[in-house]
Amino acid sequence: MSKFNKGGKKELPAISTASLPDIVFMLLFFFMVATVMRDNSLKIKNNLPSAADTEKLGQKNLVMFLYAGKPSDSYKSMGTEARIQLNDKFAEIKDIAPFIAAERASKREEEIPKLIAALKVDKETNMGLISDIEQALRKTGQLKINYTTKKGSALK
Repeated sequence: MSKFNKGGKKELPAISTASLPDIVFMLLFFFMVATVMRDNSLKIKNNLPSAADTEKLGQKNLVMFLYAGKPSDSYKSMGTEARIQLNDKFAEIKDIAPFIAAERASKREEEIPKLIAALKVDKETNMGLISDIEQALRKTGQLKINYTTKKGSALK
C-alpha cells in the first residue's frame, strides 16, 4: 500500500473576473479614439453668405445637404464653373432625384414628410444653378428647402 493518499478529484479553480472591467474599458476607450464620425469632405469652395436672422435646424438626421460652388483648389481639373456636390462626389442636376430617393429610402416612413433639403451654396455661385437645383427638388416633391448661411450682417 502506498503511504500517500491521493484523495478525491481536485476541481479547477474559478476564473478570476477581477480584470474584466479593465479590459472592457480599455476596448471602449480604443473604439472611442479610433472611430471617426464621418462627415462630408468638401470638394468645392463653400464661403456661405451672411444673414442677420438665423435659426438652428432641429434634428440633424432629417437634413439632406446639397452643396454648390466652384471646385476647390485641389479639384481644379473639374473646371472653374460652379458644381453640385452630393455627399462626397460631384453631381449633375439629373443626379438630385436619385439622391433624394435614396435619402428617403434610408429613413423611416413617418420621418419622410419631415425631411429638409439644406442648400449650402457658395455666395459666388450664380443664381441659374440654384434655380435649377430648386426645380429638381420640386420635381421630386421635396418642398422643404433651407438655405444655410453664417450669422452676420447681410449688408457687409
